[in-house]
Amino acid sequence: MLHRVVVTGLGAFTPLGPDIPTFWQNVVEGRSHVAPITRFDASLYRTRFAAEIAGFDPAQYLSRADIKRTDRFTQYALIAAEQAIHDAGFDLTTMDPFDVGVIWASGQGGTETLEEQTTEFAQGDGHPRFSPFLVPKVLVNLASGMISIRHGFMGINYTPVSACASSNSALMDAFNYIRLGKAKIIVSGGCDAAITPSSFGGYCAMKAMSTRNDDPATASRPFDVERDGFVMGEGAGALILEEYEHAKARGATIYGEMVGAAMTGDAYHITATHPEGIGATRAMQLALAEARLNIEELDYLNAHATSTPVGDLSEMKAVAQLTGHRKTGLHISATKSITGHLMGGAGAIEAIIGILAMRDNVIPPTINTTERDPAIPESLSIVFGDALQKPVNTVMSNTFGFGGHNGIVVFRKI
Repeated sequence: MLHRVVVTGLGAFTPLGPDIPTFWQNVVEGRSHVAPITRFDASLYRTRFAAEIAGFDPAQYLSRADIKRTDRFTQYALIAAEQAIHDAGFDLTTMDPFDVGVIWASGQGGTETLEEQTTEFAQGDGHPRFSPFLVPKVLVNLASGMISIRHGFMGINYTPVSACASSNSALMDAFNYIRLGKAKIIVSGGCDAAITPSSFGGYCAMKAMSTRNDDPATASRPFDVERDGFVMGEGAGALILEEYEHAKARGATIYGEMVGAAMTGDAYHITATHPEGIGATRAMQLALAEARLNIEELDYLNAHATSTPVGDLSEMKAVAQLTGHRKTGLHISATKSITGHLMGGAGAIEAIIGILAMRDNVIPPTINTTERDPAIPESLSIVFGDALQKPVNTVMSNTFGFGGHNGIVVFRKI
């Protein structure tokens, strides 16, 4: 027998705010925090702006010891996970610690630490003076490890990596382990802190990011005829997934139920999505089938839609295939236009957006789009400009990653 899986806690640490209420208010109101980069001198870069967590001081949240042994990406993870654990309100003293696990994603890991240490070595006298914390700070799995160490969670613990689909990979794995009875609670989600000179420079070299340097706040414009690339963001999103009967027995607040998840591969290109969205369509079909929903029952889709010329169009072609190129009650929005692209953390943040959309019966907007690309199928109802009030009982969130990874999750109101 498969167990039901529900969401009982949420946490977010993002450019839009340090907690769920602030983050959600800014998302619903469509307030972008994209601005010129302050973390390093980007004046000679092709793109000179991003969605940074401005003024971040880890000492406000973490001990000196934790700061010394963690990269920025792990610090973001610890902060968001702490919020979600507190929100869920479970008491580990009354539980077997092996019943609580952590499946936490990141796309890049400790890029900042590796870059700093390598630069210091290259500029030094040749002696290998590296920090003993270099390796653990860089390793992509250390966010999940640190969350478990900090809270004493001794259940399943690891990090799936599928580029910008990583968070949804983590959520899907957590969902399946709980369904199979291998855990009662899993802290899941994802994070990234990729706004560093080399990482940012690499994306610039790929010409993947927008170059709207004269107006950064409107640079991310999904589905717009003049979209020219994504806007990098950073941060973390955390969800507590819990076995339904366990949550009910302890009187937990239940945000919604996770009912479906699927992954496919494009087998097409190292960075580009399949132009016809074949893999994406199949993944969405599989996730809906597992959720036992038909397309007419799906209320909201948070699209991956990063504001790239190829990616937005291929995704919308895939959605049109899903709907049979006909009008349904499905409404779509692309909230990366507001948050920026949180990379490995994107799926977690966008799953949270979908869950809060169900809670409040509101669909956040897609902002900055001034002229809809005529190549986007006309049958698709995209929410532009302002949030839309409507009953939201079911949501889907799409993520796609370099390498052709398609990750889809589905939630419903309970």
